[in-house]
Amino acid sequence: MSDDEKKIAWQEPAGQQTRAGFGDFTKKPTPYDLFMESEGIPVFRGLGVRTVADLPREDWARKGGRGSYIQTYGTETKWGHFVVEVPAGGALNPEKHMFEEIYLVVEGRGTAEVWQEGDVNKHTFEWQKGSMFSIPINAWFRIVNATSKPALLMGGNTAPNVLNQLNNVEAVYNNPFVFRDRFSGADDFYAYNEEIEADPVRGLAMRRTNFIPDAVNCDLPLDNRRSPGYRRVEPYMTRNQFYFWIGQHENGRYSKAHAHTSAAILICLKGKGYTYTWPEHLGPTPWLDGNGDQVQRLDYEPFGFITAAPGGQRWYHQHFSVSKDPFRLTAWFGPHNPGRDPGAPGSKHTDYTARELHEGGTAIAYWQEDPHIRAEYEAQLAENGVESRMKDEWFEQPADVEWDVRSRRMADGIQ
Repeated sequence: MSDDEKKIAWQEPAGQQTRAGFGDFTKKPTPYDLFMESEGIPVFRGLGVRTVADLPREDWARKGGRGSYIQTYGTETKWGHFVVEVPAGGALNPEKHMFEEIYLVVEGRGTAEVWQEGDVNKHTFEWQKGSMFSIPINAWFRIVNATSKPALLMGGNTAPNVLNQLNNVEAVYNNPFVFRDRFSGADDFYAYNEEIEADPVRGLAMRRTNFIPDAVNCDLPLDNRRSPGYRRVEPYMTRNQFYFWIGQHENGRYSKAHAHTSAAILICLKGKGYTYTWPEHLGPTPWLDGNGDQVQRLDYEPFGFITAAPGGQRWYHQHFSVSKDPFRLTAWFGPHNPGRDPGAPGSKHTDYTARELHEGGTAIAYWQEDPHIRAEYEAQLAENGVESRMKDEWFEQPADVEWDVRSRRMADGIQ
């Protein structure tokens, strides 16, 4: 009998002035938490890491390699994350599962074999450092290392969503249902598609492709929402609900802070930088208001990552490019994309992370932000020998916009 199944004596409230229950309680492990523990490999829990290669890895019997689970703060119960090492000249074990899964190659090159139950032929494609691909739900697959050194891949999936609902490992890993609509076995299934179209939710750049040969250097359309010159695309893979995008800030520039709830993590693909994140209730000027000690910062480089909103509620987060290369990131959200916001079908929503505070959104315009942000950023660039490309006029309040920072801070309860 598990701890959750053990009987505990019921205590009825004594009179009408007391309430039932413990009051305070300790969060119990979910079925997915228990599954991760049963696998016998490390589980990283935290804000993020400088680079995923720093994480300890142990033998992973089920997969046939070495690995570590990753559960950054704020992503609990929302989606799963891990890193797996493929043996030199070897392969991971064949597997299939009733959840979606994407991969990002951190190091190495090799092939992947994908097939459906009962298929005679296997679909094979090659991957290299920086490649991204998706495994169709419940399709068989095997990842093969083509080199004499271990390969390293990062994975993201919807395993917690499925395991926590079904609470049965056998139903997840030994289910006979074949999703022919997710994987047809067509010869060009893993051919890279460069065509850009508008995503049906927000009209942003989207690319329908099940494979990206080089996410580090692939073409990105101009977006401009996060910073001037910002480029971005949303890959749509194997009809997944797992949502992610790839974006890039120009060197010598940084993004506007913006707030949303937890789910997203940012993974660096190119360049170096850092991210600040702080609870929305601290307001747009935390240092100015004496709350700078509550702002969290993480510096990271290629294949390092940080959780954007570690506290569950809405958090501001802001990303800074400090290298001579552009700062390219991929953000993974699991099945928590903007189209999943609460509301009845057909109801109108605002893309609030792209609207600035005076427009009713959560993005902080450069002229609205804490002066500490720019001062520290330019000092950081000077240390790295990088020229600042943040223009003075971006920090001037437009004449036609009414906005009093002090009034806003007082409205947010900040004295």
